Amino acid sequence: MGRKRKLTVVSMLHYVRLIYRSLLFIILLITYISYRLETGDSITTELERRPVILVIGWAIFVVEMIGRFFPSRLESPGCQKQFKRNYIKSGESDIVIQDNNGTLLVALVWIGFNALFGAFHMWGILDDGIMLLLCSAYSVCDMICILFFCPFQTWFMKNKCCSVCRIYNWDYAMMFTPLFFIPKTYTWSLLVLSVALMARWEIAFYRHPERFSENTNEYLKCKNCTEKLCTHKKQLLTLWDQIEEYTAERLKFLKKDS
Repeated sequence: MGRKRKLTVVSMLHYVRLIYRSLLFIILLITYISYRLETGDSITTELERRPVILVIGWAIFVVEMIGRFFPSRLESPGCQKQFKRNYIKSGESDIVIQDNNGTLLVALVWIGFNALFGAFHMWGILDDGIMLLLCSAYSVCDMICILFFCPFQTWFMKNKCCSVCRIYNWDYAMMFTPLFFIPKTYTWSLLVLSVALMARWEIAFYRHPERFSENTNEYLKCKNCTEKLCTHKKQLLTLWDQIEEYTAERLKFLKKDS
């Protein structure tokens, strides 16, 4: 059996984000259910009366997004490959971006999916509170995609890992898409900042595609990875297989005794 690798600092920060984003979702969910049952008012109205949750949540995501505009050793290589300092020439000139035409497909699916929620909102079926909860749920799913399983990677992009992901910095824009239907300063400011972050990413890609290709950028090679999430995911899969094997053996044992 191979030696188990400890979580890197970058990976640990992903777990920290997962924890506080999950807590934020739970708080918003409890608040939404509570106020809907007791007063029937919109959750946004109630949150604005006591804006602690809004201010904290808004500030956290603003700080996270602003940090993405600058190089950082505490961020994933997947979102840092756009910067010049992280471009290590490999000596190759053939730029290979493995997205299997998935980029456009992801964009169309995501827009269509959220347009459906937007239509329900405009028809009065969904209120502002549900749209906020949807954003919060997306933020949790974002970390699940990084740490455990990413449907975009598996079903659309077919890339080997997050480090070479073509759409890594789309995450905040995708996360805050539902806020388009809630025209308030604190919602649209998050949306505008997230779109600016995505635009910055796309401009970097079209101006410097060599930075985004593992074939031309040594920074994206496995040996230079500061996350090692692929190793961590393999360990989780191994643990899951062991649990399934143990469960199957226990069931057989219990059947024999019965």
